Amino acid sequence: MSVTEDDVRRIARLARIAEPTDRVAKLTGELNGILDWVEMLNEVDVQGVEPMTTPVSTPLPMREDKVTDGEIPEKVLKNAPKAEEGFFVVPKSVE
Repeated sequence: MSVTEDDVRRIARLARIAEPTDRVAKLTGELNGILDWVEMLNEVDVQGVEPMTTPVSTPLPMREDKVTDGEIPEKVLKNAPKAEEGFFVVPKSVE
């Protein structure tokens, strides 16, 4: 697979990136180089290799899941522009 200059212009337009016309040729070459490298990965024999999410299999430490108010509601609400009865007051967004 290769990228043309028209492809680069279209990608830049979709990404809302204003690329000068003199850089389009250079970007085309860079993108084609990246795609060539990715195609080389298809040559690697992965038969029998298990997929993995991390190279180190370490279980994450677990903690008890309990609901708290943080035990400092006054400090939290102190910075709020407006608070009422222990809650943030925000403008109504749905009619």
